[in-house]
Amino acid sequence: MEPTSKGKSPMRITDIVDAKKSGATVAVHIRFEILPVDFRHGSSPFQAHIFLAHYHGTIDTVPFEFRKCYARGCPNNLCTHVSQAVNIANRYLQRDYRVLVSAGIGIQQELFALDDMVVKFERLKETDEPALTIPELIGLAQAGKPISVDIALEFLPAVEHFANQENAQTFLSGELTASTENKTYHCHRCFACFATDGSGSERSQAVQVANARLEMMYKEFERVGIAHEKAFFR
Repeated sequence: MEPTSKGKSPMRITDIVDAKKSGATVAVHIRFEILPVDFRHGSSPFQAHIFLAHYHGTIDTVPFEFRKCYARGCPNNLCTHVSQAVNIANRYLQRDYRVLVSAGIGIQQELFALDDMVVKFERLKETDEPALTIPELIGLAQAGKPISVDIALEFLPAVEHFANQENAQTFLSGELTASTENKTYHCHRCFACFATDGSGSERSQAVQVANARLEMMYKEFERVGIAHEKAFFR
């Protein structure tokens, strides 16, 4: 995805930062949602909670809004457990806050918090494999650990539930399995999403956003020597 330009609404944190660097007046606000979702994972559908941040504001008085999924949590081995997911989401969110603040963009720095309903969703299993964020994997590689990463990408259809309404969304999902000398880590990332019943242009835009995020990730992998093979959404 190209940097934000006149007439193009931002779809990533990078777009907001680029607008600020180009001299635009930027105002950013954020609101949070933790939504129950039914994922249609082939013949093995599962339920989860997704951690969404809705970014909205103005760039040179022109309003914008986009959403970013920070984590997915569920009580089975198809994704990170919900009790871990909230911590993963907040670590990614705090990284984005640092990027915005470094660019001179002020924002109220709130975090995701589990309510009682979500806390009761399922207790954390002690046997869960360790889950890290992608920046944390990069940090391990910088510390000298040899790491290889296998990447599996998927268009994952789902139905979000909010206020007695159902919202069909397709998530551009990535599952990363990172192997070191004696340990395996799992990272899940939602790289973009679009309305399942939306237009072809919405799907195309989501693919552009996801692939731009993937390209940034691969550049970081190459910088620190993480072995990987590039994969992109088509």
